[in-house]
Amino acid sequence: MILVLNNAVDGGYMADEIAHFLPDARVYDYPHEDGDPSLDGVDGVVVGGSEVGVYDEPDQPWITAQKRFARRLVEEGVPTLGICFGHQILNAALGGEVVDSGTSRLRLCDADLDADEPLFDGVEPTVPVLHSDVVTELGDGMEVIGRADYYEYFATRHRDRPVWSVQYHPEFTPRIVDEYDGWEATERSFEDATATRTLANFAALAESFGDDS
Repeated sequence: MILVLNNAVDGGYMADEIAHFLPDARVYDYPHEDGDPSLDGVDGVVVGGSEVGVYDEPDQPWITAQKRFARRLVEEGVPTLGICFGHQILNAALGGEVVDSGTSRLRLCDADLDADEPLFDGVEPTVPVLHSDVVTELGDGMEVIGRADYYEYFATRHRDRPVWSVQYHPEFTPRIVDEYDGWEATERSFEDATATRTLANFAALAESFGDDS
């Protein structure tokens, strides 16, 4: 089973879409639940997006708790995938830095994804992004596996643990695009995007690590 951390403070930040693309998933409403979720029966964890930033920690005490939980996932070798805010908090939890770039991006963009990374098997370089915050310094043990023309740390993975993170939203598809004001149409097309494969790939990786344990 894949545990999906819903990090939406006011609701509706695509956690259900993440679960939609996973064969066996449970969503945990992290900001509004009491404490960390149980990891019993969990093969992997997906840390989802949020409308708040990692730097909002003083006003959002659950972020401090989730940083501790993220470090536990890394230390215990639980297969983990961070998406957008999840990408940022995983790096921040390991000592990295996250800032608001000052530019909101809600569009399809091109990314340079490492061809030999199993997480990106079958994932075309056209991917959807919805963010202004960016990682400016990697967390300890993290290395770059994906870049964009505006973003050096677009996707990362841990050197020694089954932990990955991506700035793009693999769960974002045309079925929900009308729900997001400000989405920018470009010459790129969802017909060229296979970002949802990221989630299937992660589920397969999580299962394989479980088989090895």
